[in-house]
Amino acid sequence: MASIGNLLRKLRTHTHVAALIVTRENPSSIVHASRTAVAAVVSLLVAHLFRLPEAYWSPISTLVIMQSTLGASLPVSAQRFAGTAFGAIVGGLIGSYFPGNVLAFGICVLLIGLVCAAFNVQRAAYRFANITLSLVMLIPRPQYQWTIALHRFIEVSIGIAVGLAISAVWPEPKSAAPTVAPTKGFPASPVLAGVREQSGQ
Repeated sequence: MASIGNLLRKLRTHTHVAALIVTRENPSSIVHASRTAVAAVVSLLVAHLFRLPEAYWSPISTLVIMQSTLGASLPVSAQRFAGTAFGAIVGGLIGSYFPGNVLAFGICVLLIGLVCAAFNVQRAAYRFANITLSLVMLIPRPQYQWTIALHRFIEVSIGIAVGLAISAVWPEPKSAAPTVAPTKGFPASPVLAGVREQSGQ
C-alpha cells in the first residue's frame, strides 16, 4: 500500500508540473514557430549587414519580443528598448572606470533598481537594463566600454525593429492556435483520475 501511495504522489506531482508547461490560453503553433524563425534569421542577417561584432544579440532580442500581434509586441519592445538604453549608458559610464569590478556592478544593479522604482518603471525594463549592464561591465573585451555599450544598443535595437516589423506584416491569426488542449489540471487518464479522487480535486 505504501508503494501505491508513493506512486500516486509521484503521478500527482508530474501532472502538476505538466500543468505548468502545457496550456490552452497561449499555446505554441506552427504559424508562430514559422514567424519566429523568419524573424530571427532576418534579424541576424541585418546585424551581419552592419558588421556588428556580436550580431547574435539581435536575434536574441527578436526572440524575446516576438508575440502573436504587433499590439502584443509593443509593450515588451518598449520595455526592452528602454531597459537596454539605460543599462548601456550605466554600463558604459561605470564600466569605463571599474571594468569587471564586483562591488561597482552590485551598486549599479541597486541604483538602476532605485531609479526604476522612483519612476514606476516595469520590472521587465529593469531586468533588461541589468542584462545589458552585465554584458557591458562583466565580459572582458579589448574595446572601450562605451564602444561595447553602443554595439549592444544597436544590436538590440535591430532585433526589436525586426521583431516589430514581422509582427506587423505577418500577424498570427487566432485560428492558428491549436483547438485541442489538455484538461486544466490532469490529463484524461483512468490512473490519473484515481489520483484526482485521492487528492480530493
